[in-house]
Amino acid sequence: MVSDLPVKKMEEFSFIRRPSSHVGRRGWRSPHPCELSHAVALTRRGDGLLRQRMRRVTLFINGSCINGKVVAVYGTLSDLLSVASNKLGIRAANLYNGKGGLIDDIALIRDDDVLYVSEGHAFLDPQTEGKAEDDLSGSHTDWLTLNIGGRLFTTTRSTLVSKEPDSMLAHMFGEKDVWGNKRDQRGAYLIDRSPEYFEPILNYLRHGQLIVNEGVNLLGVLEEARFFGIEQLAEQLEVAIKNSHPPEDHSPISRKEFVRFLLATPTKSELRCQGLNFSGADLSRLDLRYINFKMANLSRCNLTYANLCCSNLERSDLSGANLDGANLQGVKMLCTNAEGASLKGCNFEDPSGLKANLEGANLKGVDMEGSQMTGINLRVATLKNAKLKNCNLRGATLAGTDLENCDLSGCDLQEANLRGSNVKGAIFEEMLTPLHMSQSGEKPDGYKNTAAGNSEEKIISHWSLEKEPSHDTALLS
Repeated sequence: MVSDLPVKKMEEFSFIRRPSSHVGRRGWRSPHPCELSHAVALTRRGDGLLRQRMRRVTLFINGSCINGKVVAVYGTLSDLLSVASNKLGIRAANLYNGKGGLIDDIALIRDDDVLYVSEGHAFLDPQTEGKAEDDLSGSHTDWLTLNIGGRLFTTTRSTLVSKEPDSMLAHMFGEKDVWGNKRDQRGAYLIDRSPEYFEPILNYLRHGQLIVNEGVNLLGVLEEARFFGIEQLAEQLEVAIKNSHPPEDHSPISRKEFVRFLLATPTKSELRCQGLNFSGADLSRLDLRYINFKMANLSRCNLTYANLCCSNLERSDLSGANLDGANLQGVKMLCTNAEGASLKGCNFEDPSGLKANLEGANLKGVDMEGSQMTGINLRVATLKNAKLKNCNLRGATLAGTDLENCDLSGCDLQEANLRGSNVKGAIFEEMLTPLHMSQSGEKPDGYKNTAAGNSEEKIISHWSLEKEPSHDTALLS
């Protein structure tokens, strides 16, 4: 019997342990059986009273009837508010019963009560609030709260639905919980997006105007608009982003600007003008040696008597430009477009042996009369309808060049390489030296020697030099 009783309960009864004249070896007398029965009865009564005193209640956030928490009531009212704060994630200040009564004493709380916790606000009837949320009529009284990245936005259902009916927001809130929208403890709908970029979108849905606060990146707002499927706003944002960038200045560089640029650059520094626009500029008589004009726009430029020695004009646009009398020693003009340009009296000949390279250049209709082009590389260039009268082409490379209808009268072609070139309709009048078979590869039909001093003229109607040259070095006479 004694072992069945809790020791703590037994210690509460003084008659079990009290001094007596009839003591055992340890100084205590053994309890009487009647006393043990009485102790058991008192213990059971105390447990029942303990169970009767312990209460449990269900707590909800003020105005809500979802996500409730069941807690035990103990201690003081302050202790219960502290528990409510931890369970509901709010700063609990007031407790209300289901009828809106303010509870200011913990003794007023009964077991299994339903209580509503507020942060100091007045009581909100959860039935009234729930009815407002269930109202799908689309009126402006249909208020709801969005939790966008931790920031709360309060708006109406009609605002989210009416302006852009095909957007994601319209589908999310057009019908109740079609998407199974998640809510936080306050009942706000959770959406994991940037609140900074969502605010301009919500304002647009309210009044139809794109208004973005200073410092907000339009690209971020555009990304959110695309995410929510608000196409009209996305189009407006794209235009706004385009207009926000400074317009690209495609105006040509003037002579004054370029001269200032030249004067500010040390003579030993490499001047790079790659891709710049000089269209129509007057650059005549300037010292432009060693400048990189690769892919620059020099169309219709005035470059008369300019010094372009060893400059890089690769893939540049010189169409319609005037380069009369320019110094082009060692110039690089690979694949340059100089169609219709004037290069009369230009000097391509470098005494040091550095040869100008015009390989693959477009020289249709150019006027190069009287130019010095000794050793120039015009391989696979296009010289159709070009004027090369009285040019010095001694030792020039013209292999594969298109010389159709080209005027080569009076030219010096000694040791020039014309293998594979197209000379259909080319004019060879009053040539200073006759062509060798090693240069041309095949004797053209009906060819007559028209060297200097001979009054006869000959226009070769068709001369396709495609064969390999023979070893016969006899003159084509």
